[in-house]
Order: sequence, then C-alpha cells, then structure tokens
Amino acid sequence: MLYTDMLQMFILIGGSILLTVTGLVKLGGVRRLYEIAGSEYFSMWKPVSDPNFPWTGIIFGIPILGVWYWCTDQFIVQRVLSAKNIENARRGSIWGGYLKLLPVFIFVIPGVVAHALAKSGQLTLERPDQALPALISVLIPVGLRGLVVAGLLAALMSSLSSVFNSCSTLITLDIYKKLQPKASEKHLVRVGQVATAILVLMGLAWIPFMKLISGQLYQYLQSVQSYISPPIAAVFLIGVLWPRVNSRGAIASLLTGFVLGMGRLIAELNKSFLGGWLYRYADINFLHFAVLLFAVCSAVLIIVSLMTQEPSRTQLSGLTFSTVGKKGETRVS
Repeated sequence: MLYTDMLQMFILIGGSILLTVTGLVKLGGVRRLYEIAGSEYFSMWKPVSDPNFPWTGIIFGIPILGVWYWCTDQFIVQRVLSAKNIENARRGSIWGGYLKLLPVFIFVIPGVVAHALAKSGQLTLERPDQALPALISVLIPVGLRGLVVAGLLAALMSSLSSVFNSCSTLITLDIYKKLQPKASEKHLVRVGQVATAILVLMGLAWIPFMKLISGQLYQYLQSVQSYISPPIAAVFLIGVLWPRVNSRGAIASLLTGFVLGMGRLIAELNKSFLGGWLYRYADINFLHFAVLLFAVCSAVLIIVSLMTQEPSRTQLSGLTFSTVGKKGETRVS
C-alpha cells in the first residue's frame, strides 16, 4: 500500500503542477489571474467576522486539528509505524511536512484559476467542488487526462482502504480482542471484515447529511474534524508534556469532548429549528468551536487528574518527555 501511495504521489503532484502551469498560461499569467480573481483570493488573513476561515480560527484552531490528524490519527500514524526504524520514521515525517507546503501552490492556485476561468467565461462551473474535474477536462491533454484521473481514483481508493483498515484494526484489536482474549486469529480476521462492512454501510448512510453541514466538501471535512479532534489533541499534548495527568482525567476529558462535539453536530444539523443560546451554540464558527472545546477538555483533564491519584513513574516510563533521557533512554525514578 505504501509503495502504491508513493507512485501515486508523483502522478498527483505532477498533474497538479501541470494544471497550475497550464491554467496560468491560459489566463495570461499571475498578474492576469490577480486582476480577474481579485485580491481577496490571495489573502489567507480573513477578518474575525468571516463565516468560514477567520484569522483567529486559522491561528488557534487549525493547529488543534493538525495535532490530532498528524500525531494521533491511525490513518497517518500507521504509515510512521511501518518504518523500519525510528530514524527513517523521523525522516519520512519531516519530508511529509515539507510536501504539505505544496498544496498552497498546486491545489489552492488551481482553485483560484478555476474561479478566474469561470468568471471570464472560459469555464463552466456550477459548484466549487467541480473545479478540479472541470479543469482536468479543459486544460489537460487527452492522454495525460486519463493518467491524472486514474491517479486520483487510485489515491481515493487507497485512502478509503487505509481508513477502513485503521478503523477495523482499532475495533478488532483494541476493543474486541480485549473482550474476547482467547479469540483465534481466523476469528479476529472475520471480526475485522464484518467491522469494515458495517463501517462502509454507515459511511454510505451518512452521505445525505453532509450537505446539511456545508455545501463544500473541504469545509465539511474541516467542520467535522473540529468536533472530534480537540479532546484527542488535548489528551495527547498534555499527556506527553505533563506526567501528572492520569487515565481518569483522560477518560473524563474524552467523554466531555464527545458529548459537546456530538451535541454541536446535532445542533448544527437542526440549526433552522433552534433559537436563543442553542442557535448561537450551533452557529459558532467551527474553528472557534475547536478552540473552545480544546480549552474545556484541557481544563477537565487537568482538574480531574489533580483530584485523583497521581500515576506512578513506572507507568509513565517512555511515554512522556520527563521520563526520556537526552539520548532517548528511559528514566524511571
């Protein structure tokens, strides 16, 4: 799977660069793009009142989502765990971080190009989510068009398989195996298959609700992540940096975040029927909500941990920075 993803990387990045360059040439250069699209499309700093991406949310909210996704999501972590040693894992993570800078130039700019082409009458664009396929159909030559589309579809299938594999692994090993420790390998494989089938059906059943949260796919993904990531990010960050927190505080924080996050999701789906403080709760910008939820979960984690028994140093060995020596060796006092 990793080798497949690596090969797809060259197709996706190459196709995106080709789209960017071809789109800019068709428009007449960057200056012409700036004139048609307008200056607002070249500024990442939106006012606090911006309904989608205010600068306060970008500065304080996005890092919370990033910590959850890049440091705790099994979908990403499983790739690091597959490295042959720690050094390779670190190098791969750093290289992935550098690659993450590319979307600003090869994903965002083509979106602005699509808007400019549609605004100038050179492209038909009914919805923002149609920007990429519309650009591919107009700008990419026939032979390369099939290669880019095949790479996109392969990347989509690879991502889906990775997500379902991660979820079924967590359900099978972290939940079912603890309830049934004597289960055979064959039985666990069957449980994983059943869990995957159920997850696929649940995903299909959720599709009709997506448009109720946001009409744009990217914003929908960011919104949902803002409801589930803050408690996990709080437990991870504070747990690594401060050895005083314990499992009871972590569970209390996760449960609090789950209740508040799911409450926000349900409220947002029914926002048109709400009023008063419930409406204001459902109408908070999703990035601002992530910051508030992170603060609440952090407070719950700290308070409950201080009110309960301190974990022993043996339990924390190798898990927090305070129990790891300068050269990586664990310290137990």
